[in-house]
Amino acid sequence: MEDRPEGSYVVSILTHRKGMDKALEKVGEEATEFILAAKNGSSDRTVEEAADLLFHILLALRASGEDLGDVLEELSRRRN
Repeated sequence: MEDRPEGSYVVSILTHRKGMDKALEKVGEEATEFILAAKNGSSDRTVEEAADLLFHILLALRASGEDLGDVLEELSRRRN
């Protein structure tokens, strides 16, 4: 990461002592919160948790060195 703003949440996840495991833990945590919100029928919470989950998936992709473009290409291939 080129610019590392002090106090940045993103930087704290991507540079955590656990490495990529920290980003992956957050994906699991947010996935659980999303599932519970959707199951409970809370529209606002479902949207909020979906946003959190997507955000943390993007962080995990970055931590693992993968590119979102590759994921989008894969989704496009599956459509055909």
